[in-house]
Amino acid sequence: MARQAKVGVLGASGYTGSELVRLLLRHPQVEIALLTADRRAGQAMRDVFPQFSPFALPTLVSIDGVDWKAAALDLVFCALPHATTQKVIAALLAAAPATKVVDLSADFRLADTNAYARWYGGEHSAPHLQTEAVYGLVEVYRDEIKKARLVANPGCYTTCAQLPLIPLIRKGVIALDDIVIDAKSGMTGAGRAAKENMLFSEVSEGFHAYGVGHHRHMAELDQEFSRAAGRDVVVTFTPHLLPMNRGILSTIYVRASAQQKPEDFHAIIAQAYAGEPFVHVLPFGEMPQTRHVRGSNMTFIGVAKDRKPGRAIIGSALDNLVKGASGQAVQNMNLMLGFPETMGLEQIALFP
Repeated sequence: MARQAKVGVLGASGYTGSELVRLLLRHPQVEIALLTADRRAGQAMRDVFPQFSPFALPTLVSIDGVDWKAAALDLVFCALPHATTQKVIAALLAAAPATKVVDLSADFRLADTNAYARWYGGEHSAPHLQTEAVYGLVEVYRDEIKKARLVANPGCYTTCAQLPLIPLIRKGVIALDDIVIDAKSGMTGAGRAAKENMLFSEVSEGFHAYGVGHHRHMAELDQEFSRAAGRDVVVTFTPHLLPMNRGILSTIYVRASAQQKPEDFHAIIAQAYAGEPFVHVLPFGEMPQTRHVRGSNMTFIGVAKDRKPGRAIIGSALDNLVKGASGQAVQNMNLMLGFPETMGLEQIALFP
């Protein structure tokens, strides 16, 4: 067997960081060599997440104390908040240019650094790296990811919406100025940091929209849909927070650009993903449920008729911590390091 790849997880005390550890522990070609968590530095991973008690894992350390050259890591997952990530990755790649990076923050997703500054409220501090970053939606950019040193892992909402829509946009069968994405996410999408508005009593027994008209993922959606269309596309997107732990369900409303029928949309999406291991298109008329993808790296997609002629309703569901974040990051790692794309990601959804 070939040497195991040495990998690190930066921000291992968060939800996406712990999900990376969960997946990597069962990856046959990976050694977890570094785990960082500044506020938890010096603690064992089991002290933060008791489910890891049976496993020998590195002690959590501060990023500031890492010697990147001496660490000699093959790949690093960066699960840090946006804005802090740019400087960390710039320093890492300057010291260890052979190390590859999958960044789970938003810092390298937007190709236009001016757009980044506008949506994230600050100038991009590593524009020289932004030019080489590859957007990590595997089903669209697989060939580019295989050759990349720095991959920007897509957002969870954006992955859920892009997978069903990009094939339709590329075929020119839907009206580009009439796309509506109504998305709902579980609580883990908001991160693990303590926030008053995330207390159980604040979110249970109800749900609400947020970021209405100005959510940051809009920039990512517009960028990728515009690339697919070859012209500017601006979508209507509204996210909602649901009182559940995991999952995203996007209900998407589209209108045919000519005489296409919803059955045609279903056929196009099914053909686009016929050979894909992590995208499953349901029979026409069936809609996906978050409970059927929980814990897996799958995206389930459904297409149904609207009662209005020329319109269709598309459903897309994924686990925001797996295919929407850490699972997709491992999928990207597999491509970057030359492993089988499905390695370590074969788990079936947990139900009930």
